[in-house]
Amino acid sequence: MKLASLAVAALLATALSGCAALAPPKKAAAPIRFNEDPYPSTYTRYPGVPTVIRNATVFDGEGGRIEGGTVIFADGLLQSVGGPDLLSPAGAVVIDGTGKFVTPGIIDVHSHLGDYPSPAVTPHSDGNEATSPVRPEVWAEHSVWPQDPGFSRALANGGVTALQILPGSANLFGGRSVTLKNVPARTMQGMKFPGAPHGLKMACGENPKRVYGPKGNMPQTRMGNIALTRETWIKAQAYKRKWDAYYRDGGDMPERILAMDTLKGVLDGQINIHNHCYRADEMANMIDMSKEFGYRITAFHHAVEAYKIADMLAANNICAAIWADWYGFKMEAYDAIQENIPLVHNSGACAIVHSDDPNGIQRLNQEAAKALADGRRAGMNFSEQVAWSWLSANPAKALGIFERTGSLKAGKMADVVLWNGNPFSTYTRPERVWVDGAELYDSGNPQRRPVSDFELGQPGEGDVK
Repeated sequence: MKLASLAVAALLATALSGCAALAPPKKAAAPIRFNEDPYPSTYTRYPGVPTVIRNATVFDGEGGRIEGGTVIFADGLLQSVGGPDLLSPAGAVVIDGTGKFVTPGIIDVHSHLGDYPSPAVTPHSDGNEATSPVRPEVWAEHSVWPQDPGFSRALANGGVTALQILPGSANLFGGRSVTLKNVPARTMQGMKFPGAPHGLKMACGENPKRVYGPKGNMPQTRMGNIALTRETWIKAQAYKRKWDAYYRDGGDMPERILAMDTLKGVLDGQINIHNHCYRADEMANMIDMSKEFGYRITAFHHAVEAYKIADMLAANNICAAIWADWYGFKMEAYDAIQENIPLVHNSGACAIVHSDDPNGIQRLNQEAAKALADGRRAGMNFSEQVAWSWLSANPAKALGIFERTGSLKAGKMADVVLWNGNPFSTYTRPERVWVDGAELYDSGNPQRRPVSDFELGQPGEGDVK
């Protein structure tokens, strides 16, 4: 009996082990995607009315010009742009543009408004997280102060309807940028351009050397800049591989690292690179690095030597965001020429006029006029309407929003400026400005100008509390 019992037990054990072998493997936990947009836009366009501008000279932003043109917009969108034969919608406000010009709103691809607001005092200095040369985890939008008076100045004096706010250039990786609609709002999210991709601010050259070299930290040299930047991208590639495997196979979620989230977004093609870089040789190095690690540079900013490698910029589909004539304020800015913007454009590359300055943003049309004149003196006879692409279409392309704004085409956002004369004249100013079809500025109506709470000030003695 004892032997029989042992035999039965052995058979049961064999059967059970066979069942275990046939059991399906335990499935890995399904992947969970974290929220990649935790601070979404809450922008809502201001109300507008159907509007028709007639008899104006129209620059469409893409190189087209219409004399005696008509621009019609309603419900926040451009409806028609053409000649005098276009019919006005019933009940539309009709504006006589005789002797005046209509353009798309100017888009500044390089601004620090809100992060370095007015007045320029130390408590307002929030653009550089200069505590480490690698800080891709910070977001410029979290420093934006919507009450910065610079926003309304840019709208009223400069015709700026959208702008990118970037971190400063102290760091090799300075953090994420944000694109804003230039409208009054209580919060940054109320200004945030819906659907615009984030950017990543990178820098090379003198600034990281100057900030970190004296501290005894890397980098102290340009070769140190490149080495640390490459090391950071190597870490980002490893981080991306972990998350790609997790999203493909499931299992245990990898540890999140905010800095690497941003760099992974670049490697995934979701975040655009905006690279502060002056010298041609350094821009060439950064292009090679982008190919080494598999990302694309959207634009070089400041780029005073872009004219030396304009063909490389064109071949790699990289924009150059440039001043008209700033130079000589530090060593890497000495080899600038006034024909930089037209030479870049003439090569077939994407040229952009940018400000990087709270006053310069109020006269970007004049900066473009200087570059246009310099190009013509050098034999590059661009038309005015082509030069306007440096202010609207090209920056919109660099920001990933050209399908929605940046030119006067039916179906696009009605971001429109009526100028009281030729916008390339020193004496011309915006007369009226619309953002998404809402009139936010009228030079003839003192009540039609955004004023921040900060500008209104504190109630004085005897005022209503």
